[in-house]
Amino acid sequence: MPKYVDGFVLPVSKKKLPAYRKLAQKAAKVWMSHGALSYMECVGDDLNIGGMLSFHTIAKTTAGETVVFSFITYKSKKHRDQVNAKAMKDPVLGALCSDSKKMPFDCSRMAYGGFKSFVER
Repeated sequence: MPKYVDGFVLPVSKKKLPAYRKLAQKAAKVWMSHGALSYMECVGDDLNIGGMLSFHTIAKTTAGETVVFSFITYKSKKHRDQVNAKAMKDPVLGALCSDSKKMPFDCSRMAYGGFKSFVER
């Protein structure tokens, strides 16, 4: 059965990457504890590829920012909805997101979407 993936692209200040990493490590534990199959957070490394649309352009980064590309996998869209419902009620996640001023990124600049896999190996 094809898996379902939630994908995220967001700009993060390079100075705030250590704080973002701590938040992501805690969020990973929340999602995995509620049944996600995998959780991955990736920081931009090789983003200026000639002839391609840059992730910097997509994420609208400013000076001193990089791009974080993240994804969470699930058994299906229904499974994703069940896991996310539990994660959103989790007090650990609530505490992480309780003060938007302390967040190491601007949530309004994050791109998010759900994806059906159609090629898997």
